[in-house]
Amino acid sequence: MDFKIIIKKLNQRLTPDEEIIFNKWYHESEKHKAYFDNVKANQQNNIDTINIEQGWSAIEKKLNAPVKIKFNWKYAIAASIVLFISISFFLITNNKAKNFEPIIVQHNIIIGSDKATLTLEDGSNIDLEKGKTYTFNNLISNGEQLVYNSESEVINPEIAFNYLTVPRGGQFYVKLSDGTQIWLNSDSKLKYPVIFIEGKNRQVELVYGEAYFDVSPSTAHNGSHFEVSTMGQNIDVIGTEFNVKAYKDEQKIYTTLVEGKVAVSKGTNHKELNPGEESIVNLENSTIQVSRVDITAKTAWKNGLFIFEKESLSEIMITLSRWYDISVEFENPEKQDILFSGILNRSNDINDLLDSFIKTNEVTFEIKNNRIVVN
Repeated sequence: MDFKIIIKKLNQRLTPDEEIIFNKWYHESEKHKAYFDNVKANQQNNIDTINIEQGWSAIEKKLNAPVKIKFNWKYAIAASIVLFISISFFLITNNKAKNFEPIIVQHNIIIGSDKATLTLEDGSNIDLEKGKTYTFNNLISNGEQLVYNSESEVINPEIAFNYLTVPRGGQFYVKLSDGTQIWLNSDSKLKYPVIFIEGKNRQVELVYGEAYFDVSPSTAHNGSHFEVSTMGQNIDVIGTEFNVKAYKDEQKIYTTLVEGKVAVSKGTNHKELNPGEESIVNLENSTIQVSRVDITAKTAWKNGLFIFEKESLSEIMITLSRWYDISVEFENPEKQDILFSGILNRSNDINDLLDSFIKTNEVTFEIKNNRIVVN
């Protein structure tokens, strides 16, 4: 059963075709009925006292995005309100109704936050974090975001570059001198010019990690294109919004287009993306595959959420390990392949998130300092 259909059923938003799909699944077995009824009861217990409009307003304040959110969140609004007031429910694809005793202890695992290291053109490093203000030439930071202005004149045609490195357990926002906005996820590094030279293409490099780009259009810069290079992949941008995921420990680069149009190339291979499409570049053979995806789930991290849709526990724990800066060990390797779907709040304590998995009766966890053992 598609996770979104269950969410839409709970909020009475199913289309006639989706209603048929849901009813077929619901009546297939008593297990399906009990499963859905439990999810419905869980949601109802939390949502009875919630004002939808006030709840969504609170979410927008919580996210505190520098620009307006352009995603289609209609199917997730009610569920998200519940999430910000309590912890989300989790759906599992093969619940075996086992009984486990969780092992959750006190720990020193810290929730991810806004922090990064700025490397200037002379090689000096500046730590950026909440509560610290930094100003230099055409840049200013309040510790939570970094903004460059374009007022400085370029005397020397040679471009000076800065690096912004976000550690595990961090995230950061930067606005480049051309007005392009970039959100960097945990364990990411960006190389970019301090100021762009008029008449030349605007080039930046996502050295590694994940970033969401809201690019200032070429029409505002005398037609100069915006280009993003990542591990040999090149993206030619025509004023658009997209997400790039290219971590050092992965052999694939994921480019997800939200708005506009981009051309992705690797070696001699070339693909153009339309909104709602994602390209996957295989670094071993440079092939490019394109498919339609749920952009809400793919870009949820930027807006303070984890959205998992039929992802293995192994993949989920990799995502959590980057945000909470933890290591993960699977005592039972078979647990790595269990599939989960659900929505979680990135501002929750690690205990709360792990409890969502424990309630499925499929896994338990033991926390040892900054290491999580999956049983």
